[in-house]
This record gives sequence, C-alpha cells and structure tokens, in this order.
Amino acid sequence: MPVSEPTLRALLSRRELHLRLESDADALAPDALDAPLRWVHGSDLLDPTPFLADELLLLTTGTQFAADADAALFRAYVSRLRARGVRGLGFGTEVVRDGIPPLLIDACAAEGMPLFEVPYRTPFIALARANADAIAAQAYARRTWALAAQRAISLAALRPDGLGATVAELAKQLDTWVGLFDAAGALTQRHPADVLDAATLAQLTDEVGTVLRRGVRAASTLEVAGARFTLQTLGRGGHLRGAIVIAGAELDLEGRGVVTSVIAMAGLALEQNVGLGRARSALRAGLVHSLLTGDPTLARRVSRELWGPLPPAPVLLAVSAVAPAQLDAAVDWLELQVTEHRGALFFGREGDGLVLVAGADRRDLIERFAALFGASTGVSTPVAYPELPDAHAQAIAALRRAVPGTLVAFADLAEHGILSQLDTVEARALAAARLAPLREHDTLHGTHLLVTVRTWLQHDARIDAAAEALGIHRHTVRARVAQAQTLLGVDLGTFPARAELWAALVATSPH
Repeated sequence: MPVSEPTLRALLSRRELHLRLESDADALAPDALDAPLRWVHGSDLLDPTPFLADELLLLTTGTQFAADADAALFRAYVSRLRARGVRGLGFGTEVVRDGIPPLLIDACAAEGMPLFEVPYRTPFIALARANADAIAAQAYARRTWALAAQRAISLAALRPDGLGATVAELAKQLDTWVGLFDAAGALTQRHPADVLDAATLAQLTDEVGTVLRRGVRAASTLEVAGARFTLQTLGRGGHLRGAIVIAGAELDLEGRGVVTSVIAMAGLALEQNVGLGRARSALRAGLVHSLLTGDPTLARRVSRELWGPLPPAPVLLAVSAVAPAQLDAAVDWLELQVTEHRGALFFGREGDGLVLVAGADRRDLIERFAALFGASTGVSTPVAYPELPDAHAQAIAALRRAVPGTLVAFADLAEHGILSQLDTVEARALAAARLAPLREHDTLHGTHLLVTVRTWLQHDARIDAAAEALGIHRHTVRARVAQAQTLLGVDLGTFPARAELWAALVATSPH
C-alpha cells in the first residue's frame, strides 16, 4: 500500500509547526504516535468528550484548569479523554500559561496519553489544516494507486494466461496472498506460491469448498489457523464458477474497487468457458448413452483422446441424483477427479442425474462424491463393459432406496431378495388397495380374515398347520380362506393368486 495515514508522528515531524513532544516516546504504546488521525479539534472544556469524534487529536490552552487544581482533577480529565478514544493532547503554551502544567504531564504519562507542546506562534488551525491536507493527499494517492492498479490488472488480463496473470497482479498490488478456486473448490492459482503452509492451505480449501457447495453467492470473512481471509464467490447463484480468496480482511474503498474489478474480469473469463463446458457435457452424455448400449468402442476411443482411458473392467456403474443448485459444482469436481485419477473414472449426465463408471477398486470416489454433494446414489455390482445395460438397471433399483448423501449398493439389496423391493410408496399404496376388502370386513364384523390368510400362506397354504398355529379348528381356517377368496374375487387355489396376495401382505407389513 503506497501511502501511510496521517498520524501524530507525521505532524510532529513538520518543522514549520514547531511542535515538541513532551511525553517520553519510549514509554508510550508502540503505535501511540502512528495511529491514524481523522480530525484535529480544540476545546478548553473540562469535559469535552460529549462533543468529540473518534480518532481525534485534541488541542487545549488549559483555561479549564484552575491554578489550585489538584492531581486528581488532571488525572480524571486525561482518563476521560483516553476512554473517549482521543489519540493525543496538544497544549498551547504562552496563552494562559508559560508551560505545560506538571500535573498534566504526570497524568498523561500515567494514562499513556501522548502529550505535546504547541507554541504560541503556531495557531491551532494550522495543525487542523496540516492534518486535513495530509488526509487529502492520502486520498489522492489512493485514487491514483487504484487507477494504476486497475490499469496493470487490465494489461495482465490480456496475457496468454490471462486469469493467472490477473490473480498474480492483484496479489502484487495488494501486497498479500491471493488464491483462485474453481467451482469444485480446487485451488487453481495462488500468488505468492509459498506463503501459506500446507495445513493452512488444506483447511482454507475445505472452507472454500463448503461455501461453494452451498451454491449461493457470498462475500465473507474466514478465520483459518488464526489468520483472516476475505472470500468472494464468482458467478451467479446456483451457477457458481469459483471463488477469489485474499489474505487479510481490511480493504479501504479503493482496495475494494480494485478487487471488484478483478472479480468482474475473473467471472467473465470463467463464464466464457461455460459454452465449452456445455459442449463437453453433451459429448459425455452421448458417450454414456453409447456405453449403455453395451458397446464401449466409441466411448473408449473418444475418452482416450480427451480424458484418458476408460476405467479397466470390471467396473462399477453408479446413478446419482444431485440437487440442481449443486449440479455445476458436482460436475466440476468430477472433472477434477478425472484429471487427477486418470483412467479411474468416467462420467456423464443422463436426464436430471449423473452416471459414474469407476474401476471396481475405486468405489471410494463414488462414496466421496455422494457425501460431498449430498447426492442420492445407487451402485451396481462389478461388471464387464458389455454388461453395463444390466448394471444400469441395478443402479436404478439401488437408487430408489438411497437418501441424499448416501450410497446404496445393489449387492446389498440382492441379499434381501426380490420382495424387499416392495418397500416403496407405490407398492404400499397398491397393496393397501388390494387388501382393503379384507381389512374392512374385519373392522365391520370383528373377523380375523387378514391374520388367518397371512398365517395360512406362511404355512405353505396348509390348513392343518395354519389351524395349529392360530389355535383354532381347521374348518374355521378353511371357512375364513374361502370367505377371503370371495371378498377378493380371486381363486386362491392357484399359485399366481397366492403369490400376489403374499406380495401385498409383505408390502403392507410394518418395518
């Protein structure tokens, strides 16, 4: 940053003002003389604090102090000024007193208040004017700096690596660390490169990834490893393209203006890649469709040219449902994994979801994806490429049992048998409608047709075994089964009718 702010030290250094520091500089706080001054004000009130502003230098001639004033009065006066935030006290000598009262010197020393002498020949207004001129010079210098910085950044944007050069120039102009993250939360540019240690960088990357996965535009301050960072997302809500992170959190108006211009240029550069990204997405979707025909020839040839080889067989096929706000970030993350784990993953869009093909030993990539983006995901058993159509059907079946952020494997469903797939809203609704005549009859007449039929089917449709299990006569069981058959309008002597009835009973069973 090119210009320091107006300070008491700067005023004391101006020879034409003839000021003299009365306080012991070594006894003051380290920044006491270098704190910024926004105003210089004069007052001879014993308590001027109600009329003072922050970051102010107070001047007085001492008329408020009687000749017999004691140390307590001086100490209370200086204490009030210190509590109000006054940054220094100037005493005009040879107006009502020849010098600075010793008790005032002692009080300022006790409170750590910088005290200086303003000689008679220096009017108070000269200090106010000098400070105002310094503030104006600083504002002009900052505006000049901002224009020069924006010009340098604009020139950097014209270089071959425009985005990287822009980030590097911003870091140079702000004299701090700047990082550019893509939509997946991966750090793609950083300057200077070796400022942050690995642990801080990893934690910062996690924090930025969390912000980006929300899919909402944000400008915020992060606390990471005891350091502060300013974060600004790039792109529009629901379609974030990345984020710029700047070490430090305090920027003045001009600094914020420079950062805003970089954000606009970076956002534009990233948006220009959207068209290319859409073309790549359409190509991937076409290759997924080709794979699902059972013929990997086309996908294998195109993938090798653009992204690397397809994962070696056997492979897992996963179908994943991602929230629309997360979809762009999810695709960017998958692109990053394809680059970092060459030959381990292929993916593409299918309808409103994503299809992932990974090596059988890289299920971890699919699990990480589901957890990071809250995606409902179903995954097939390991298969060869010609069997991908069957694997797709398996993944769809598993997806129906998945909840956001979880992965369900078809192999786990298969262990529970085909009837376990009846646990769906649709199946339960159909089953309830099919069994309604029996349930209504039991409710109206106090019969036990449902439990009798269930027990009868559980015992392989054997009357004697069901009667023994229920503790009733076999003729009663036979009569109830016949009545149920009439109410349902089916012939329970046939296997298909019994199988359908059993499926309805399974679907409506409590879980």
